Amino acid sequence: MYRNESFGGAIPMTVALDGKVAGQTGPQTFFLWEVDPGPHEVSSLAENAVTLKLNTEAGKSYFIWQEVKMGLWMARSQLQQVDEETGRKSVAECKRAQSNF
Repeated sequence: MYRNESFGGAIPMTVALDGKVAGQTGPQTFFLWEVDPGPHEVSSLAENAVTLKLNTEAGKSYFIWQEVKMGLWMARSQLQQVDEETGRKSVAECKRAQSNF
């Protein structure tokens, strides 16, 4: 999961994987997780809470863009799965975020 924008950069956004808080993103950051095949949920918690569900397969890579949006009181977010080419290019613009696991 990556956040490759500067917009809303002062606002850290909490991220969870399968209901467990993984840490926070800032501008130009990404998380890298290895998960077992099967269903998973990635969540972003900002002014809003959004969840993206994935059904992962062994040996495949998945890229999720955490898009920052203007909110009423603070930044909001949206999660979108992107293709591998877009994801790899975008992650290359970022630094790895500190993960809780």
